[in-house]
Amino acid sequence: MFQDFANVWTPVAFAAELGTRRPLAATVAGTRLALFRAADGTPRALLDRCPHRGAALSLGQIANGCLECPFHGWRFDAEGRVVHVPWSPDAKLANLHADTVPARELGGQIWIYTAVNAAAEGEPAVNEYFAARGVRVSGTAVEWRAHWTRAMENMLDWPHLAFVHRASIGRELVKLSAGRMDVDREEQPWGVRSRIVVDGVARPGMLDYRWPNQMNLHITLLGRKVLLTVACVPIDSQRTRMLLTIVRPFLRSRLFDGVFNYSNRRIAKEDQAIVESSSPAEIPAAHEEKSVRTDALTLRFRKDYLTRLKATAAAN
Repeated sequence: MFQDFANVWTPVAFAAELGTRRPLAATVAGTRLALFRAADGTPRALLDRCPHRGAALSLGQIANGCLECPFHGWRFDAEGRVVHVPWSPDAKLANLHADTVPARELGGQIWIYTAVNAAAEGEPAVNEYFAARGVRVSGTAVEWRAHWTRAMENMLDWPHLAFVHRASIGRELVKLSAGRMDVDREEQPWGVRSRIVVDGVARPGMLDYRWPNQMNLHITLLGRKVLLTVACVPIDSQRTRMLLTIVRPFLRSRLFDGVFNYSNRRIAKEDQAIVESSSPAEIPAAHEEKSVRTDALTLRFRKDYLTRLKATAAAN
């Protein structure tokens, strides 16, 4: 389960995607899930496989806060317990249950903890700006045909901005690319905060690496703080779902969400073909590729992935 991505919190969908009538199917690191809202509105996640005959629970419906299997109508409550088996009033319900995965709703996103039938370790580390007063959180999702580790390294890579994004967010760096860039890093409980200095002059903006698969970019627009975030969610070894989110203190009407979502998709599109072309598909050990000083942040992620996820999975 959750190949090379076990025992971590990750956002998997936007809260608006999860309704009250039908479950939402999601695949994370090769593991299929059925997400639904319980009677109290909180999100729940089950493995997308009925324990009866293996049907996909995500094809079912929600009835009275329970997820009903589309095959034989078995109903599962918020804890995965079977509470109703049609035609079998004598069924021993205490012996029947589905496999559960911890789930939360935070910052306008649905999070899961990648462990089955186990309690989560801690809670998701969500940037506090998501919960600030007077901000609007909106987002969109795109899919890349790339391993999530390549997508994540790209999101943490300062030097590429002047080349891949020369017509958008990197335009101010184009004329400075002949100079010296230094990446300043500050350790945080959730990962690393970074800034860049070019020829001794600090550049605006901060970039956060939040373990395991989030990038938070702090910028200023119209003189006010804006947060751009990306979560690189592995679908399988060849596909990644990119959750592109913006937290903004202006133009807060939902009518403007489409404008910001379009801008985020356009910037992500600038990266997509390049990341999808990377070989090998999954990031290798550091010594298998050539690196320089400005790769410090991506090398940090690479070390974390290979020691905290990849090596742990191999040991098990």
